[in-house]
Amino acid sequence: MGGYLMQIESLIEEYGNDVLRIAYMYVKDIHAAEDMFQEVFIKVNKNLANFEGRSSVKTWIISITINTCKDYLKSAWKKRVVPMKEYQQEAITSDSDFKDIEKQDINDLIREKVFALPVKYRDVILCVYYGDMSIMEAAESLDIAEGTVKSRLYRARNKLKPLLEGRIPDEY
Repeated sequence: MGGYLMQIESLIEEYGNDVLRIAYMYVKDIHAAEDMFQEVFIKVNKNLANFEGRSSVKTWIISITINTCKDYLKSAWKKRVVPMKEYQQEAITSDSDFKDIEKQDINDLIREKVFALPVKYRDVILCVYYGDMSIMEAAESLDIAEGTVKSRLYRARNKLKPLLEGRIPDEY
């Protein structure tokens, strides 16, 4: 039992940021993303003894993350409840504050446009860019061929480019 606990702790340490980042991209709410994080690692812990190693551990965990988030988004509860965002008015006191706000706005815009893509393109973008996965890892995680990942990535970029052109500074 102690071995599993140490193993799950090291998996959380190694892959936790990826899980949280991808969960947030899907659910767009930090509290829900934290719930997804917990649920993912509960599933990982529960199924760790059954992991057959047909893919990398990272691929397996990201796959669990994506499926957990999709299930959450499909749930009847989620469809009935509209999350409230908390807005805080903060004074901009320096150029640094302005740059931080501008960067957050750009990140929000990119996130919005990525989530406007069809699911098959969005999943590939999330795996490769937000999950920091290789083409091979994304293919394994999404259970599709590497060539399919490459073509979807190409198409996703082509769909995003006109949506983002002129709205993001060149230095970004």
